[in-house]
Amino acid sequence: MPSFTSPEVVVQRQLDAYNAKDLDAWLSTYAEDAKQFELGGGLLAQGHEAIRARTAQRFKEPNLHALLLKRVVIGKVVIDHEDVVRTFPEGPGRVELVCVYVVEQGKIQSATFSIGPQVLTPAPLDAVVQ
Repeated sequence: MPSFTSPEVVVQRQLDAYNAKDLDAWLSTYAEDAKQFELGGGLLAQGHEAIRARTAQRFKEPNLHALLLKRVVIGKVVIDHEDVVRTFPEGPGRVELVCVYVVEQGKIQSATFSIGPQVLTPAPLDAVVQ
């Protein structure tokens, strides 16, 4: 019987690659036919090509960083609660999200996201005064 990397290790590798903005390393944690969903069932992307296209633009954001707040692991399911710093079209900010990953045979088979509201970061006072 082949040994596979634990689901928690796979998801941590995915998070580390996300924060490094290493698209190839990040995508390597996903199965070739993996699916990404929004909570409630809407399909966001399926397969490496679509997932890469969906994520490549985000990795260009200069301040992109996901902070893991809490992780729960139940068998092949890993649930992460994260606070993510982003650069939105309206400006820099953050968004809180919950990610539910299903990991089988050492790869993420599906990822489901519940994304909170965007919170913009106020401009520093010295930038506003000038």
